[in-house]
Amino acid sequence: MSAKKITTISVKSSRKDQIVDITGEVSDIVRQSGVTSGVCIVYVPHTTAGVTINENADPDVKSDFLMGLSEIVPSNLGYSHAEGNSPAHIKASLTGISANMMVDNGTLVLGTWQGIYFCEYDGPRSRKVHVKVIEG
Repeated sequence: MSAKKITTISVKSSRKDQIVDITGEVSDIVRQSGVTSGVCIVYVPHTTAGVTINENADPDVKSDFLMGLSEIVPSNLGYSHAEGNSPAHIKASLTGISANMMVDNGTLVLGTWQGIYFCEYDGPRSRKVHVKVIEG
């Protein structure tokens, strides 16, 4: 198995909670890697942000996703964490910090309606997303 270098995407959020579509950037990295068959790993190195694969046809899915997470993890529970961002930590843990996708014929294998989303839970901030494409 041959691994290409890690490529970093910069993401700048403009709101406290925000879903940012990074499918195009990740797809470009896969194409530029020259890997025709393998795996693409997307990794978010932050404790208050995550990554998910979800529907990208209807923009309301993003707002519904954030609304649902806010219902599951309310901000008014009297958390002890001194920074005041405990809900962001919990949401990131629920979402996860990495996603793996297959690469076939030099492109990502995603479902018809799927996109890759960076999930900001403690913005606005400048963040990083690491992408590694592995041949095999």
